[in-house]
Amino acid sequence: MKYLLLIVFGLSLQLGVAQDKPIKNLDSILNTMPKSEGLLTTYFDGDKLYLEFSKEALEKDLLMVTRLKQLPSNYSAYRNAGSKTSEQLIHLVKVGKSIDLIQVSTTNVADEDDPIQLSVAQNNLNPILVTFPIKSEEGENIVIEASSFFNSDSPSFNIIPDGLKKDYKIGKADDKRSRINSAKSFPQNTEITHTLTFPTDNPPRGNSTNTFTFQVNHSIIALPEDLMQVRYEDPRVGWFGLRKYNYSSDALKSDEVRLIRRWRLEPKNKKAYARGKLTEPVKPIVYYLDPATPEKWRPYFIKGIEDWNSAFEKAGFKNAIQAKIAPTAEENPDFSPEDVRFSTVRYVASTTRNAVGPSVSDPRTGEIIESDIIWYHNHLKSYRNRYLLETGAANPKARTLDTPEEEIGEMMRRVISHEIGHALGLPHNMKASSAYPVDSLRSGSFTQENGIATTIMDYARYNYIAQPGDENIRFVRQLGPYDDYAIEWGYRYFPNSSAEEDQKILKSFVDERSTDPMYMFGGRGNDPDAQTEDIGDNSVQASTYGLSNLRIVAENLEQWTTTSGQSYEDLEELYGEMLGVYRRYIYHVASVVGGVHETLLTKGQPGEPYQVVNKAEQEKALEFLNENVWTPQYWLIENALVSKFSKSGKLKSVISLNKRMLNRLMDADRLNLMWDTNSSLIGNGLSPQELLDRLAGDLVYGRTTPDQVERELQKYFAHQLKELMSDDGLALELKGKSLALQNELKSYVKTKKESENETLNAHYAYILNVLEEENKGSK
Repeated sequence: MKYLLLIVFGLSLQLGVAQDKPIKNLDSILNTMPKSEGLLTTYFDGDKLYLEFSKEALEKDLLMVTRLKQLPSNYSAYRNAGSKTSEQLIHLVKVGKSIDLIQVSTTNVADEDDPIQLSVAQNNLNPILVTFPIKSEEGENIVIEASSFFNSDSPSFNIIPDGLKKDYKIGKADDKRSRINSAKSFPQNTEITHTLTFPTDNPPRGNSTNTFTFQVNHSIIALPEDLMQVRYEDPRVGWFGLRKYNYSSDALKSDEVRLIRRWRLEPKNKKAYARGKLTEPVKPIVYYLDPATPEKWRPYFIKGIEDWNSAFEKAGFKNAIQAKIAPTAEENPDFSPEDVRFSTVRYVASTTRNAVGPSVSDPRTGEIIESDIIWYHNHLKSYRNRYLLETGAANPKARTLDTPEEEIGEMMRRVISHEIGHALGLPHNMKASSAYPVDSLRSGSFTQENGIATTIMDYARYNYIAQPGDENIRFVRQLGPYDDYAIEWGYRYFPNSSAEEDQKILKSFVDERSTDPMYMFGGRGNDPDAQTEDIGDNSVQASTYGLSNLRIVAENLEQWTTTSGQSYEDLEELYGEMLGVYRRYIYHVASVVGGVHETLLTKGQPGEPYQVVNKAEQEKALEFLNENVWTPQYWLIENALVSKFSKSGKLKSVISLNKRMLNRLMDADRLNLMWDTNSSLIGNGLSPQELLDRLAGDLVYGRTTPDQVERELQKYFAHQLKELMSDDGLALELKGKSLALQNELKSYVKTKKESENETLNAHYAYILNVLEEENKGSK
């Protein structure tokens, strides 16, 4: 006899019956409600939600994933539709007359036959998220009511981070403005969507309602009973992973291990695979395109997905990843994008300028179960604009806002490839864009064969280095050798071997390659070779080329964006983004100052993991900044351009940008880090004292008749010296240097403030006043 359990999600009173009493005639109630059968069979009529499942589901491993489906505008730059807020392994446990929903930890582990397993269990008691009282045990059914579980902000949902709750002064969810929206069930998952509304006393600009409303989706997913063999992380190869602590380790401690997240790929013909023959997988990775995807873009999406087949071939698989058009209701009435058995690429009509590649994985093994790539329609604008700004000088096809279809299609293809890479398990690899020599990126033959970075997983979107006259240039990114290497490492199949044996084989594979720049992995940190949005192995040279191109774009921006009879709205938008491009180029160079090269190594490999950037390189970076930042860049604010859309001008914007750059270089934490790394790491770097002296020379001593922009920077430099003296975190030795520099600057200013120019007299008097006030304050 099969036993069934029913969970009721709804109001605190059901049909006028108190919450702690049985519900009579439950069958007749359920028969009147829309039903959806599956993992948890749902009965939902808009007021009440009942879930029915087999008793066999008790204490089974289930995964509950919570995501934002819709969210308020201007809420957070780091959360958007599709963002995951929680992912937890859960059990339904019967305790007397109740069902407990338990969150199960998978972080602390031990071998089943190891006696320490008992201690692990005793010292890692799983929390009870909610208890559902049993209301009826009549016949074969058990009825459970869960009051307001999906109409409240359960801590387990993690809808709003504590920091944002504090910043926006968000109150508790308002149950009168919160509701369950829908419930659907499929063979391996159940989907529940609900709306939560919160009052807020400090909403973001533009929110006059003092209200945040979110639509939230919960996926309850059956996890595989046949566990996939794990693969241990090697930090020298970038991979999304899971952290665990193994208490059965031979090490004299709980041994931290990390498992990578990957799809389960096994060859159909294992004998042929073992002989080195390309073999199809038992279960390929299949993505279905959203029917809402415009037909003209579908071929590019398909190519972007299936581009990864070349990388999977390095791992021994053919046709490992496939793209298909989603079937119509007539072709397959059982198909749904919400069904966990189907991975999708969804095309969302939204003003959001983004694309994301989330996936769901088994927290026990790292097996990726499904993923849904999301493309937001307005992301087309992002790529159209940047294509013009970053390549227009050397690329005639980019000199328009009506980007040719094949050009924008190629960009979309590469964005989808990037997001698919995330869904395959690969994180960003910002180190990869520094592998290719800068001048090679001006070569048509090189860029056509190798692209502009060694991986699609870097933020190396466009070739901004190629100059006017360079021929046959590839301007858009593509997959590269690092992608082949990473996929082979993560997906190579080893029959009849343990995870530990696989780990030894793969270590040798990485040992042979990881010090080659073509295969290096690295995050951002303080390494100037691991920056976002940059390309080439020399930031100063690359940004010099980039700014040369950007000047040409600025001269032609109106012509390329605005036709006769059109408003200047697009011109204004592109101008704002052009300032952002300028900012990126100069910040790439600023990161060289005080930078530390990081190379991920294990003992026995040649080289040093951390080396200070050479002093000569840092001085070249400062020369670049002196020429392209401290020296006023009036080409950015040409009257003929800015007067088309601004009544106030943009001088203040450029000065503000330059001040932020100066603040970045004179930041106490950066100066402390330079002081520390020069004392502790290998290399001959620039000292913080030398940096401050150089800035004083470039900003003040070298500009005897400063104009209005230069005067603003000189005053800001004096203020920053003052701030350094009052910063308790600055090393005392550096405070001494700052005080000495202030005294030198004060002496210099005294000699300058008696000039015949009244403007300069007032300017130097102001600086002297700032410095003398600082000296008074330091006594």
